[in-house]
Amino acid sequence: MSETPLVPPRLKNDCFAMPQGVDWVKVDEALARLRDILSPVTEVETLPTADARGRVLAEDCVARRSNPPAANSAVDGYGFAHAATGDGVQNLPLVDGRAAAGQAYAGEVPAGSAIRILTGAILPPGVDTVVLEEDCATDGNRVAFDGPIKPNANTRKAGEDVAKGEVALEKGHVIRPPDIALLTALGIAEVYVYRPLRVGVLSTGDELLSDPMAEGGADKIYDANRPMLLSLIESWGLDAVDLGHALDDEAAIRQRLDDGAAKVDVILTSGGASAGDEDHVSRLLKSTGSLSSWRIALKPGRPLALALWQGVPVFGFPGNPVAAFVCALVFARPALSLLGGAGWREPTSFVVAAAFSKNKKPGRREYLRARLNKDGAAEVFRSEGSGRISGLSWAEGLVELPDEAINVTPGVPVKFLPYSGF
Repeated sequence: MSETPLVPPRLKNDCFAMPQGVDWVKVDEALARLRDILSPVTEVETLPTADARGRVLAEDCVARRSNPPAANSAVDGYGFAHAATGDGVQNLPLVDGRAAAGQAYAGEVPAGSAIRILTGAILPPGVDTVVLEEDCATDGNRVAFDGPIKPNANTRKAGEDVAKGEVALEKGHVIRPPDIALLTALGIAEVYVYRPLRVGVLSTGDELLSDPMAEGGADKIYDANRPMLLSLIESWGLDAVDLGHALDDEAAIRQRLDDGAAKVDVILTSGGASAGDEDHVSRLLKSTGSLSSWRIALKPGRPLALALWQGVPVFGFPGNPVAAFVCALVFARPALSLLGGAGWREPTSFVVAAAFSKNKKPGRREYLRARLNKDGAAEVFRSEGSGRISGLSWAEGLVELPDEAINVTPGVPVKFLPYSGF
C-alpha cells in the first residue's frame, strides 16, 4: 500500500464555463459537462478495514492471500483419491485420525484409502475428492458408497474465490459490510480511502424563517430546503455541514460563503441563483469571475448556478423546494459522488407501465413525482405544480419523460427512478 499522500487536482476558475453560443442546455449535455470537468477534491487517509464502512477507496485493494488459501472440503464426509475409485459400490479402509477446519491431517492418505473430513478442512496429500457423509455407510474402520463419484466433488480449489495478487476491489468503490468481510478474508487489514466529502448547505432569502417554531406573517415561509438538502447529503454517506440562513444582504451572504469555504469541500445554496433584483448569490458569485448560469432544459428547476468561491465549488439551486430537490438528485448526486472519489454515479432506473395520461410537448425533460401502485405501474402526483411540497413526500421516486414530445397513456412504458436509486 502506498505511503505517499495523494494530492487531488484542483478545479480551474473557468471550469464551469459553457462554450460560447450555448443558451439552453439539455440535461444530458449538462451532466456530461459536469462529468468531464470535475475530479475528486478530498484528501486521503489510511483506516483499519473494520472501520471503513461507507468510505471510498483511494486505490485498488490487492489480495495479500488467496481465498480460500488452500484446497479444502466443502462438506462433512470422507476424502480419498478419485483415481482409486470406480463404478459400483466402493469399500475403502479409513486411516486413523481425521481432518478438520484448523486441524490439518499431518500424514498422507494412501491411494485406495479414505479419511474422515469435515467442512473447511484442508485436503490432506492423497485426497482430491470428497463424498458427502449422508451418502455413506461406515463401521468406523471402513466407508462404503456408490460410485462413480465425480472427480474433485465437494471440494474447493485454492484461490477459487480470489487469488493472491488479484484486485479484490477497485479504486472508487464505496465499502459496504460484505466488502469488509472480503477484504479481511484476503488479509487486507488497512485500506487507503478518501476523506468523506464535506458539503455545506446555505439558504438565502428575507422571506425564510429558519426556526420552524417561529411565528411569521403571510409573507414569510419556513426554510424547508436546508434541512431537506442536509438530510439528502447525510443519506448519501457524506458529511453535511449546516451553513445556516442569510438574509438578502450581500455582506451577510459573503460572510457565510467565506465561513463555508474555510471548512467544506462543496457548497450548495438555494435561492438567489437567478438574475432578479434580490438574487445576491448570483451577483456575488459573478464577482469572482467564475459564475456560469446554466439554463437547463428541464422541468422543474431551470436555473443552475455554478461557480468557485475561494476555490470551493458552489452549486446554486432554485429556491423552490421541488425544483431544488430534483436538481439535487439529478445534478448534485452524481457530481458529489465524483468529487468525493466514488466516480460518477448513475441513478438506478427501470421501465414500468404508466398509470397516468400526459401529452408532453418537446423541448424540456420533465421529472414527475411518482410512485408505483399495487400492479407495479407508475402513478403520478395529482398536480405538477412545483410549489406542492406534499408531492415530494407522497412520491417514492420520479418518472423521467424525455426531451422529445411524448403522449403517455395508461400502459405506455415510462422510466421510473426510485429515490433510493440516487
